[in-house]
Amino acid sequence: MDDELLMVRVAELSYDEGKTQDEIGALLGISRWKVGRLLVQARERGVVRIEIVHPRARRLGAERALIERFGLKDAVVVPAPDEPGAVLERVARAAADMLTALRPVPRTLAVSWGRTLTAIAEALPEGWAHGVTVVQANGGVSLNRRSGGAASVAATIAQRGEGQAVLLPSPAILERVETKQAIEADRTVAAILDQASRAGTFLFTAGPCDAASAHVENGYLTAADIAELARRGAVGDLLGRYIDAEGNIVDPQLDARTVGVSLERVRSAPRSIFVTAGAAKHDIARTVVGNGLCTVLVTDESTARALLEEM
Repeated sequence: MDDELLMVRVAELSYDEGKTQDEIGALLGISRWKVGRLLVQARERGVVRIEIVHPRARRLGAERALIERFGLKDAVVVPAPDEPGAVLERVARAAADMLTALRPVPRTLAVSWGRTLTAIAEALPEGWAHGVTVVQANGGVSLNRRSGGAASVAATIAQRGEGQAVLLPSPAILERVETKQAIEADRTVAAILDQASRAGTFLFTAGPCDAASAHVENGYLTAADIAELARRGAVGDLLGRYIDAEGNIVDPQLDARTVGVSLERVRSAPRSIFVTAGAAKHDIARTVVGNGLCTVLVTDESTARALLEEM
């Protein structure tokens, strides 16, 4: 038997028949050491392909590549599910698993809001932390009664972490700059924003610049507003602040009416966890990761592939 055929037979006996290396060596008249070497060769040459299909599996190779390419502290990449609509649930579960495993456990966690953060909050187990303080990082009093909004997200994460939620009593975007300045000058609001800005860990997502934006759903902006922002180069928003592909604020006047922690504070935080899922968010994901606005990325393999191939 030539070496290539021997390699195939070894692989078949190991993976199809479930035999040990000692058993394979006895059957084929070769040493256990050679069996092991042939199994390694089979994987390296693509003769054997191993795929872990559990929904909580991870793509470790993509994670290492992202960390190296973008200088991240950590990355979590989950396989793409067979059902396209399940990608958010899978990524949210991975983000919840990461939060649960963080050491040291965050004492103060600043959070954004939206559909992704809602999914993470719902995926967190009871007792994921003990005594965590969860602070809203940006305004989010919902104008849409059907939406739980930022308060619900922060409260759920805090309750399941046996801690307390510190809620920011303000809309995300106000109609007048003077109103926003007056709200942020309030002693209570100022103290909450200061507490959020000093958080050791940020947990946030980012939204695409399209009509499906949570800001449209919650009544802060209209579809026409979003179209104008896109025309001016916006790829999405981070903590309600609309930015272009280089991470620059697109509309300073709109930004001046936005309540929340600054992007520079997120950039300089000891640990900033960015969670994103789905093709609609690829552009804003490139901006956040490529411009150093996060230290940790949690995403799906399609997004990871887009980041690695196109940047």
